[in-house]
Amino acid sequence: MNSLIGTYECKVDAKGRLMLPAAIKKQLLPVLQNGFVLKRAVFQPCLELYPMTEWEILMQKVNKLNRFKKKNNDFIRRFTAGLKEVEIDSAGRLLIPKDLVAFSGITKDIVVSSAINIIEIWDKDKYEKAIDDATGDFADLAEEVMGQDDDDGLS
Repeated sequence: MNSLIGTYECKVDAKGRLMLPAAIKKQLLPVLQNGFVLKRAVFQPCLELYPMTEWEILMQKVNKLNRFKKKNNDFIRRFTAGLKEVEIDSAGRLLIPKDLVAFSGITKDIVVSSAINIIEIWDKDKYEKAIDDATGDFADLAEEVMGQDDDDGLS
């Protein structure tokens, strides 16, 4: 699957249903029929929506962990806590289970944001706070993560 692109403001209805933005749905068309996994994010109070093919790739890595090491077992339990298999209905809606709504603090206004090969689903206020909190450090972070030395042999 190619990288997903876009950040969109949306609304969740009283039943926890999210109408996926048309641009995201269009990008997901090749994998729509396979379903998705919705889970708690590890580092942020948001949800992550994995196309099933991406989830299976990730699970191949997790399945290599030795379950007889306590830290691996603890990681797997926490990583998969609240995990749900979900589908997009014929109207293009995704039902967010109540326990995941509670974890992420999702209210009516949300942000759906691409994160390379998955989609993050945020409460709008929490998303804006996370972006604002990271603004000051982003230049340093970008340099550290992406600013590797050029290896063109000219030095």
